[in-house]
Amino acid sequence: MTGAQVFYDDVEVGQEMRTLTVTVDKTQLFFFSAATYNGHRIHYDKQWAESEGYDDVLVHGPLQAALLARAIGDWIGGGGRLVAFSVQNRATALPGESLTFGGVVTGKRLSEDGAGLIELDIAGRRGETELMPGTATVALPRRGAPS
Repeated sequence: MTGAQVFYDDVEVGQEMRTLTVTVDKTQLFFFSAATYNGHRIHYDKQWAESEGYDDVLVHGPLQAALLARAIGDWIGGGGRLVAFSVQNRATALPGESLTFGGVVTGKRLSEDGAGLIELDIAGRRGETELMPGTATVALPRRGAPS
């Protein structure tokens, strides 16, 4: 986790979470394929990807989702907790492209047990292109409340 702890009390609707910018390389794609047992050659074999109509190998959708979850984790800090996470993969990303992961606060509420819940619209982007839109709910600590 990076940065200072974010508290429920300090978050406002419309606030943007801190973004994460990553440039995925082909080595990372190869290792992600191996680690997830994803043998689809579209992620590590350029000739195969070209035969499928792409300019290069593709960044895995699950890797993009993991990077989006990492951006949320970095923003909420060690005292926060990811409660719900849902995304859709809508566009392709290629290695070497700058990808940005972030979101905006769309709501906040207290749960029945008093936990501070924050609703987010989240997305992975390549420039202005939205690659992976979604939603998330996080629980953040409240100032002065027992942890």
